[in-house]
Amino acid sequence: MPIADLNPVVAAVTARIIERSADTRRRYLEQIDAAAGGGAPKGKLSCANFAHAFAGAPSEDKIRALDPRTINIGIVTAYNDMLSAHQPYERYPDLLRQAARAAGATAQVAGGVPAMCDGVTQGRPGMELSLFSRDLIAMSTGVALTHDAFDAALMLGICDKIVPGLVIGALSFGHLPVIFVPAGPMSSGISNAEKARTRALYAEGKVDRSVLLASEMASYHGPGTCTFYGTANSNQMMMEMMGLHLPGAAFVHPDTELRDALTRAAASQAAGITSGRADYRPIGRVVDERSIVNAATGLLATGGSTNHTLHLLAMARAAGIAFTWEDFDDLSSVTPLIARVYPNGSEDVNAFQAAGGMAYVIRQLLGAGLAHEDVLTVAGRGLSHYAREPFLEDGKLSWRDGPHASLSQDILRPVKDPFDHQGGIRLLTGNLGRAVCKTSAVKPDQRVVEAPAVVFDNQDDLTAAFQRGDLNRDLVAVVRFQGPRANGMPELHGLSPALGVLMDRGFKVALVTDGRMSGASGKVPAALHLTPEALDGGPLARVQDGDIIRLDAESGSLEIKVAATDLANRPPATRPAAGSGYGREMFGHFRAACGPADQGASVLGPEE
Repeated sequence: MPIADLNPVVAAVTARIIERSADTRRRYLEQIDAAAGGGAPKGKLSCANFAHAFAGAPSEDKIRALDPRTINIGIVTAYNDMLSAHQPYERYPDLLRQAARAAGATAQVAGGVPAMCDGVTQGRPGMELSLFSRDLIAMSTGVALTHDAFDAALMLGICDKIVPGLVIGALSFGHLPVIFVPAGPMSSGISNAEKARTRALYAEGKVDRSVLLASEMASYHGPGTCTFYGTANSNQMMMEMMGLHLPGAAFVHPDTELRDALTRAAASQAAGITSGRADYRPIGRVVDERSIVNAATGLLATGGSTNHTLHLLAMARAAGIAFTWEDFDDLSSVTPLIARVYPNGSEDVNAFQAAGGMAYVIRQLLGAGLAHEDVLTVAGRGLSHYAREPFLEDGKLSWRDGPHASLSQDILRPVKDPFDHQGGIRLLTGNLGRAVCKTSAVKPDQRVVEAPAVVFDNQDDLTAAFQRGDLNRDLVAVVRFQGPRANGMPELHGLSPALGVLMDRGFKVALVTDGRMSGASGKVPAALHLTPEALDGGPLARVQDGDIIRLDAESGSLEIKVAATDLANRPPATRPAAGSGYGREMFGHFRAACGPADQGASVLGPEE
């Protein structure tokens, strides 16, 4: 396939990331090289250690494991059957163990990690644990792999904070080859337009809860990942762009022959890329500065989730790489938007896959010099491996070239004829701080809003004001004390229907918050992850009702029209009392230790 010279901006951004990260990356690589030099894992275990590690294994695995040359693969699973995306994982360990045996290896479930569903916790107290679950998953992954009995690892996880947490945890064991094993999206339910229409009607009180529930149940109706292009499916896109999946694994449906073949192949591949082999591919080498840039341009080209302006920074940091919002913004300036998937379009990820999927996206990005080809992946050297798609030929898994042309111009377009000439995420800066804005779903004529502020200290008060009819005017809704140190930075997706209704009524509307929106953030222009947050001395704590705020996603500015001295002389608002119960009191240390959003909002410091 034709591969263009690297775009000058992409090259310059990559070069400055490499320079900025020189010391931290060097220390990280020294750490993983030292771990790799300790010999085969089983050889490091005493006889008693070894006996414990295989005491519960079947006899055939015990006999095989006695051979010091036998590869042992650790499985870290985020299985639970409450998450539709993770329900298929119930039977994966057996598939993986069988495939490992066929490859002359063994496989064991090393441990499980928590996996909460943001769809269940939206608007509920549990959402205040959501972001912190990422770092808890990373720690849990570390606990699972610290048995030090594994030559490689397989990660079973898909959804929002789960994949980033697994990546961060796996990078602490960067000497191990690691493959991520997805389960695929659920089949399509009712149209996204119909779902959005019913949500808007419910927000206006025009239909009752039974109608809303019937609509939602028809949308989320079976095993597999939710089919909108939110954080979960953005995760799957990034695992392809970073070379951590088998090629084309992201969007194959659960419980199909092809999906099972890809699952088995992941175990076989992991066994073949371990230390001491010619194709040794440790995750700490697969994830480098270039693969991080590839993940970013993939996110921008497809209009992916703003949550990854947090997660990608945290993942990069775990590999000793300093990636910033400025890097995102500069990459966005040259990366065209070539995909429209709900909420950025009308169709879902199944339609995206049918139109050409990740193979088409990667082919386009490589052909335009917007992604690095010369990267190490679990499939081999070169991102072009991921311009292929899997298929079954006489029951055997094979790969072929993916589509060279989009099969639906409404969903996927070539780089030369994009939906937008810039990527879907912008950095906003100004006298309120720094924030990110997802522009891919916002119409161009709605990307600049200047209006009076209406200030809320929690999302419930905004919803109540809307229901009272108090918000029927041009406004910038300010929702503060939603940052990571204040309350864990919950998603505020529940505000989307109300704010969307106000826009439909013809009002100019924007949102400014130190909190997050869902990966399914839609048409409302929103300054998200505002840093510094209100609790941490941010100017947001001094905003008052009626202040004029200008959000300009075209120029990348966020300004309050109040003199600097006047704003500084105002007393800051007082944070509402922190919530307790629902597990929140156990995460007080996380809130106190959490870093700012523009550094990934992580509780894991560099020394850890």
